[in-house]
Amino acid sequence: MRYLFVVFMLIAQFGFVQAQELLCQVSVNSQQVEGSDKRRFETLQNAITEFMNNRQWTNRRFSPNEKIECTLYITFDKNTSGENYKGSIQLQSRRPVFNSSYNSPVLNLKDDQFGFTYVEYDPLNFDINTFTDNLTSVLAYYAYLVIGYDFETMAPLGGNEYFNNCQTIVNNAQNSAFSGWKMMDKDVNRYWMVENLLNSKYSDYRTFLYKYHRLGLDQMQDNISKGKQEVLEAMKLLEKVNRAKPNLPIIRNLMDAKRDEFIGIFSGAQANEQNMAKSILLQLDPVNAGKYQAMTVGTGK
Repeated sequence: MRYLFVVFMLIAQFGFVQAQELLCQVSVNSQQVEGSDKRRFETLQNAITEFMNNRQWTNRRFSPNEKIECTLYITFDKNTSGENYKGSIQLQSRRPVFNSSYNSPVLNLKDDQFGFTYVEYDPLNFDINTFTDNLTSVLAYYAYLVIGYDFETMAPLGGNEYFNNCQTIVNNAQNSAFSGWKMMDKDVNRYWMVENLLNSKYSDYRTFLYKYHRLGLDQMQDNISKGKQEVLEAMKLLEKVNRAKPNLPIIRNLMDAKRDEFIGIFSGAQANEQNMAKSILLQLDPVNAGKYQAMTVGTGK
């Protein structure tokens, strides 16, 4: 299982043949672009796929079967023309649960402030110390975000280095004409995502990522009752963060990723467990109250 390798990588400097970290599936949709030239979008899709998967993002050691799985859906809108591209990104990532065939969703976020210029066949070059172009800066930001989140689920504050890289990219983009990087652009954007992650006021959110995945989900195959209790304890940390600052971007993104998983864990659970989980979920995600209210109580385990 990949998580065993990642935990080992956090404390060791030797082991496996070094390989790229991401196994990223890229999908480009240009249906809204009038008279779109399919070839140039295919060229762009291939360039992005190569950029995400063939670049070495960390100095950690990964074996080929330990790559982090993620999906990048890019949809271009009708304002795309010539070398100017506009649209949105939907990013999803997942990690395996120990001793099971289940992959737990970790990230599920949408960025609708995605714009850039691109000349067909131009190489995609990135330097973390400077803002070169918006396309590679956005892609690198999300590559580091995916890696950071994955490491957070394996070890306490395991993704700190990669979240700091995200912050560096944000800082370098402050004088850019492209949106999504600045405090005032929107309340949910790249700026606020990494600000929330690195803000010590919300550190319990990051503790949740570790406790929920490593101490909760990963224990369920051996002891489902203990695993659920750890999940509940982790969820209390989210409740604490939400009380301090309701409707945080990181909480909204988390619920989009985990909503169905939370429901699956506590549907059919014992009444006391389910009621506690439901109380927390209703505070975190009141818009979807009906889904949590519909959970059925069972004998549980």
